[in-house]
Amino acid sequence: MATTAAVARTQPKGRLKHYLALSDFEQAARRRLPRPIFGYVCGAAEDCASLHDNRAAFSEIGFVTRVLRNVSARGQQVELFGRTYASPFGIAPMGISALSAYRGDLVLASAAAEANVPVIMSGSSLIPLEEVIARSPDTWFQAYLPGEVAKIEALVDRVDRAGVQTLVLTVDTAVLANRENNVRAGFSTPLRPNLRLAWDGLTHPRWLVSTALRTLLLHGMPHFENSYATRGAPILSSRVTRDFGAKDHLDWEHLALIRRRWKRTLVVKGIMSAADAQAARDAGADGIIVSNHGGRQLDGTVAPLRVLPEIVAAVGDRIPVMMDSGIRRGTDVLKALALGAKMVFVGRPFLYAAAVAGEPGVRHALRILADEVQRDLGLLGLNSVRELSPAQLRPIAPRP
Repeated sequence: MATTAAVARTQPKGRLKHYLALSDFEQAARRRLPRPIFGYVCGAAEDCASLHDNRAAFSEIGFVTRVLRNVSARGQQVELFGRTYASPFGIAPMGISALSAYRGDLVLASAAAEANVPVIMSGSSLIPLEEVIARSPDTWFQAYLPGEVAKIEALVDRVDRAGVQTLVLTVDTAVLANRENNVRAGFSTPLRPNLRLAWDGLTHPRWLVSTALRTLLLHGMPHFENSYATRGAPILSSRVTRDFGAKDHLDWEHLALIRRRWKRTLVVKGIMSAADAQAARDAGADGIIVSNHGGRQLDGTVAPLRVLPEIVAAVGDRIPVMMDSGIRRGTDVLKALALGAKMVFVGRPFLYAAAVAGEPGVRHALRILADEVQRDLGLLGLNSVRELSPAQLRPIAPRP
C-alpha cells in the first residue's frame, strides 16, 4: 500500500509529469533563467572543487541491502525540536530567491508548509521576513550577522517580534568569497544594468514578464529586506556591498550574546570541525548544520559528508546534527542519515523547481525526493529512517 501510494503521488498532470528527478529541474531552469541569474544560483567559489566534492563524497559510499523483510509499514517521519516532520529533509536557505522565481521565498515556504518539511529563509532575501512568517509561521530564519552588538540585538529582536521559532546563525561567511563564476556569468552585487543584462532579459521573455516585470509593477524595486533590523539597500545600490561586509568581527562571544537574547530554538550553520561543533553545543546551540555553504565559500573545503561522522561523535546525543550541500537523491538523504544526521537540507534543486513552475514545481520536487526516500527504504529492507546506521554502508573506491 505504501509503495503504491508513493508511486501514485509522482504522476502529476500537465508538463510536470515529465520531471522525474531533481536534476530535470536544473536543465529546465538553465533554459528559463537569464544567464546571470542561473549563474548565480548554480555557481560556487573559484574552481568549484568543493562543489564537485559535495557530490563525489556520496558516490564513494554504497549500501548493503537486506532482503525478505516485511517493509509494508515503512515511513520516513522524523522528530526534530519537538515537532514531527513528514520527511527527513528540508529546504536550505538561498539568497535573492525572488530573482529566480516570482516571490520566491513565499513560494518555497508555502510548498514546504504543505509538505510538512522545514524550510529556512535566507537573510539575503528580497521579501520581508514578516510577510513570509505570516504565510508560513513555521519557517526558520537564517541570519547573516556582523560582529556589532547593536545590529545583532536589533535584528534578533526583530526576528523575535515576527514570531520566528527557529533562528539559524550562519557562521562561515567571515569574508566575501571569491565567486569568479558570478563575474563570468554577468552577475554582480549590486546588480549593474548594462546592455548584456538587458539582452539576457529580452532573450528570456517568460522570466522577464512573469518574474522581473511582475515584481517591479506590483512591488517596486527589490531591496535586501532582512539583512538587519531595518530595510536594506535596493539590489541596484552600491550600499549593498557595505551591508554584506563587516562579518569578520563575529566570534564566539557574539554567539553567547545571541543565545542570551534569543529564547527559542537556535541553530548554528556552517560547522565543519568537531571542535567547533563542541564549542557551539557548549555555547547553548540547540542544533548545528554541517555545511560548506554548497561550495560557495572557501574552495577546497571538504564535503560535509566526509566530516559528518566525527562531528556526530563529538557532540553525542545532546543536540541534533543536520547537514546540507550536495544532496540530490533519496539515496543521498539516507546515506547522510545513516552517518548520523537527523535532518538534511537541499537548496538549488528546489529553487530551480520554483523558477520553472512556481509553487506547483516545488511541491512536485518535494514529492519526487519523498518518493525516492520511501522507495529506497524498502529496497534497503528498512521500515523507518530510525533503523539507518553505518552498518548499511560500505566505502567504494573513487574512480580514477
